[in-house]
Amino acid sequence: MKYLVVFVLLIAMFNGKGALPTDPSKMEGTLWLTSPESNVLFMPQRFIFDAKNKINQDPTILVDSTQTYQSIDGFGNCLTGGSATLLHKMDAGSRATILKELFATDVNNIGISYLRISIGASDLSDRVYSYDDLGERETDPRMTRFSLDAEKADLIPILQEILAINPDIKILGSPWSAPTWMKTNNNGKGGSLKKEFFDAYALYFVKFIEGMKAEGIFIDAITIQNEPLHPGNTPSMYMVAEDQALFIKQSLGPAFKAANLKTKIIVYDHNADRPDYPLTILNDPEAAQYVDGSAFHLYGGTIEALTPVHNAHPEKNLYFTEQWVGAPGNLKEDLAWHVRTLIIGGTRNWCRNVLEWNLAADPGNNPHTIGGCTECLGTITINGNVVTRNPAYYILAHAAKHVRPGSVRIGSNTSDELPNVAFTTPEGKKVLIVQNNSGITKNFNIQFKHKTASASLKKGAVGTFVW
Repeated sequence: MKYLVVFVLLIAMFNGKGALPTDPSKMEGTLWLTSPESNVLFMPQRFIFDAKNKINQDPTILVDSTQTYQSIDGFGNCLTGGSATLLHKMDAGSRATILKELFATDVNNIGISYLRISIGASDLSDRVYSYDDLGERETDPRMTRFSLDAEKADLIPILQEILAINPDIKILGSPWSAPTWMKTNNNGKGGSLKKEFFDAYALYFVKFIEGMKAEGIFIDAITIQNEPLHPGNTPSMYMVAEDQALFIKQSLGPAFKAANLKTKIIVYDHNADRPDYPLTILNDPEAAQYVDGSAFHLYGGTIEALTPVHNAHPEKNLYFTEQWVGAPGNLKEDLAWHVRTLIIGGTRNWCRNVLEWNLAADPGNNPHTIGGCTECLGTITINGNVVTRNPAYYILAHAAKHVRPGSVRIGSNTSDELPNVAFTTPEGKKVLIVQNNSGITKNFNIQFKHKTASASLKKGAVGTFVW
């Protein structure tokens, strides 16, 4: 099976046999390694810090836990409607096995800790729909016909199974479009939200959050519009920054306050080439009072554009909410770029989460809407009950397994050849994620509190060092 995961339980690491003699000058850690050149796929091995090791001519990564930055909410996927459909079609035993592997946190599983779902259809649903679809010329401003029935077949049952495995997983909801009767073009694709329906749309969000809560699913956060500057997707809706700010301060914020909702409001949810969009909203104090932070994708711009947004409003949070892997996938290239740019780059530029795009697709990259993405490769491919693990699986594993929610980014020096990021976990462990971007095998040192470890990564390889 292509990219089949191999978990090796090293006896010396996990049952205590062969452990190092007690020596205060030494400290043992675990390296989880993915090296496409060597066909090593997220395998553990031992490494040792030793106060007696001398710094040599190799580069040294200095990890400094006295420097602290943002807390981490998690790493994960977008659980699209299509992903949920494919999972729900599996037999119960096969589905339970793969869900445990993806979401459980013990040694044999990767522990995805954050999910994004669509509010209504995304382009990776099998059709376009909302939760209040009406006939021609009908309206429903009081949401009397609102219903989550469209999600009760697949999405809600799958979320409930995931929550049974990991009750603490965070869930973000994002709409691709408002109901068509609220829009200027009465169509699922394109158009804008009519101002006369701002209050109705705010109530739509409230109904969604309250309806999911009734199913045992807490929505931690919502974004107001997926890719608001891209009206060409199916479905989609165009919303400029000024309208999003007006919608928040006039309708959505007051509606959340009146309903006593704890769900966070996150703005923008689009590419890093337009940081002016979230800044327009955050610079408006009437809107910003309701806003937790801003969300980004990286189909345009650079990840470094996020730090000026943080610097302008350090009291607000940043999130990275979507990036696809294109079919058929290339582990060597995809792993290197996504880990270097998103897992490392996103968190070094203040993101509290990093999300890959769709969790699952079939061998033909289905389902999707007519006009939706035809080349979006799932983190896993589901063919009946057979599962193939694709590049995003390993990308996420390197962060999700050990950088658990509540971890805090800490200091580490970085370079173009050895980009890296470090964290302290809630249990006090240290995690360092390193990618070899040099084009050759790279030897280097890791230094922490006067102890030094020697390490080596082949070109393109990724190592998660845990101690």
